Amino acid sequence: MGKNAEPSAAIMDSQSVKTVEESSCISGFDAHKHVKGRKRHVLVDTLGLPLSVYVTPADVHDTRGARCLLAGLAPLVPRLTKIWADGAYRGQELSDWCTAEGGWDLEVVEREPGVRGFSVQPKRWMVERTFGWLSRNRRLSKDYERKVQTSEMLIEVAMIRLLLARLGGNRHEISTDFKVKLTKSARIEQY
Repeated sequence: MGKNAEPSAAIMDSQSVKTVEESSCISGFDAHKHVKGRKRHVLVDTLGLPLSVYVTPADVHDTRGARCLLAGLAPLVPRLTKIWADGAYRGQELSDWCTAEGGWDLEVVEREPGVRGFSVQPKRWMVERTFGWLSRNRRLSKDYERKVQTSEMLIEVAMIRLLLARLGGNRHEISTDFKVKLTKSARIEQY
């Protein structure tokens, strides 16, 4: 009864974020967004929960990042058949690769012709909402990490914290900074 726990559809997108001096060794320049930093590639289910996260330099094109994001994912999500994406993922080559790699049908959700400015796109708003949830975490406002694996882990930690807050009934979520709050006895043991 209800929805199957394993997703059959997903949404893919990327977000460019600035880096700081310490993390600049693995970074690039996203000419489309005018951002020097890194790009977060995310695949989410229809609830906005991440299935896969991959961080690259910002100059990596979305189609190349998509291959890294989706590589080896087929055994982990066997029911996945449909992936929605924005216009940056268009092209027959990526679509053919998705079909060969996991049997996924890649559908590019285009903007309506003649629409200017912001407009909500069908299906794609779910991944944009996930980026909104991530941006509520102060540590993820920029990419402060030296290694991209640490950046990926912090995205996963932020989503785990969101889920735990919801499971605990706290709809307003717990504080969004990653500081550990020590009890008085823990502070004494620390010294």
